[in-house]
Amino acid sequence: MNLKIDRRFEKDTDKIKDSKILSRIAVCIEQVSQASSISDIPSVKKLTGFKNHYRIKIGDYRAGILISDDEVLFERFLHRKDIYKYYP
Repeated sequence: MNLKIDRRFEKDTDKIKDSKILSRIAVCIEQVSQASSISDIPSVKKLTGFKNHYRIKIGDYRAGILISDDEVLFERFLHRKDIYKYYP
């Protein structure tokens, strides 16, 4: 799958200081880039009420992604208590 990372996602990850979470983000991005379909991505779940918006669970954080055709756009990365306030 083609991979794009939004500027907001980069800003959100810049605020994270925990090296374990940062390494898990890198692993997640690698898994998504190697996946051939949505079902190959671990811990992915479709957001209710939205056609192409999904979330990936990474510890207490969630990555908000938009999947269209063969392209994955990482849009936000926030704590689980905040992600649904700001995404989508």
